[in-house]
Amino acid sequence: MVIFDSSVLIDQFRTDCHSERIGSLGELVRNSAVVLAELWRGATTREEHATIDDIEGRYPIFTPTQANWMESGEILGKMVRDHGFEGRKLRDLHFDVLIALTTRTHGARLITSNRSDFELIRKYRSFKLEVW
Repeated sequence: MVIFDSSVLIDQFRTDCHSERIGSLGELVRNSAVVLAELWRGATTREEHATIDDIEGRYPIFTPTQANWMESGEILGKMVRDHGFEGRKLRDLHFDVLIALTTRTHGARLITSNRSDFELIRKYRSFKLEVW
């Protein structure tokens, strides 16, 4: 089972660069509610809205659990102490931590093109990760 991060989906929407890889996966695809929220946040055109509607309807949606939310706060607190993150970086990382923890909860593999943030998160919690 795989979950795509918004970085991969946005690259796909803009350039169609992942079509072959996505088509050849042969695994169940699931959506992350957090990823969909990120996509909706940046969508401005009717075409983008229609694409997100299609993705929402095509695959089941996994949402972060209460435990995922609590754990995300703990992880981010450690990141602040270790790296001094604040503001926008911390907010962006919070979404990524929630995506990673939701993926882990369901035993799925996260596919992203955001290597640096997700490899950082893996230093705090293990989860299956593939970088495209």
